[in-house]
Amino acid sequence: MKKLWNQYSYAITLIILSCLFAFIFSFQHHTNEQDQFVKVTISEGDTLWGISNQYAEQHTFSNEEFVSWVKKHNENISDQIFPGEEIIIPVNRTDSSLTTELASAPGE
Repeated sequence: MKKLWNQYSYAITLIILSCLFAFIFSFQHHTNEQDQFVKVTISEGDTLWGISNQYAEQHTFSNEEFVSWVKKHNENISDQIFPGEEIIIPVNRTDSSLTTELASAPGE
């Protein structure tokens, strides 16, 4: 075993490092895709459930999951939201043009 290690130590080390790098890169890329969000300003009459329905095509949550996510990831958000508040909502963005469209849609 020691002779095998001495002969192929560089190749084995290179393979291990390559696999580790590939794993870290793929995990980081996957995480970044799921962690997409946009800031929304609450307008008069808005509800978290309504916002979930409004952005239903941009996220993969049920309405209950969406409301739970928003409450968990925004400070001081309860069952009631008020005009002028800014909240972060989850979206699955596929291109950069969607960011501007989503960010300016409500309350503007």
